Amino acid sequence: MRVRAACSGLAPGSRRLAVCILAALAVAGCASPVTHQMMVPADLVATRTHPETVRVAVNGGNATDGMGKSQISNEEFALALQEAITRSKIFSRIEPGPGAQYLLTTQIVTLDQPSVGFSFTVKMEVGWTLTRADTGKIVWRESIRSEFTAGAGDAFAGVTRLRIATEGAARANIATGLGKISQLDL
Repeated sequence: MRVRAACSGLAPGSRRLAVCILAALAVAGCASPVTHQMMVPADLVATRTHPETVRVAVNGGNATDGMGKSQISNEEFALALQEAITRSKIFSRIEPGPGAQYLLTTQIVTLDQPSVGFSFTVKMEVGWTLTRADTGKIVWRESIRSEFTAGAGDAFAGVTRLRIATEGAARANIATGLGKISQLDL
């Protein structure tokens, strides 16, 4: 009824266009933030576990704006990393303070997200650095690229497909990065 009242002064073709635009906006919805639970790789198996402790730091993330695209915040990416490390036992434990033996720093460099499409492929690049906390010596450094595609079978709403693709790209990046760390001889 409100749509009809709002469009009553428009020509019949314009009314149909206005109704279509309003319907598209209703289906599109608002962006929801990426959650750490969905970024944790489910099947991560460590090649080698390290008895040392690690502290995790994340930079380069952004908070999600309700009207924008789903983003990855530093806090959520850090929580996903910590949970993945804990589950896989790559390090003995996460040490939040300065007492950790290693510092794992990640920098979200790029998060390439499409604006429209039937399926969404999100591409991500994260710089990974593992440093000995006592000496400051860099043990390993690498830039890791990942991507994930979500289609209509994953979700009807475009904003949901974009969030799923973003979470998938982050999950793949975490799996690759921690997999490489588990191969290191520390």
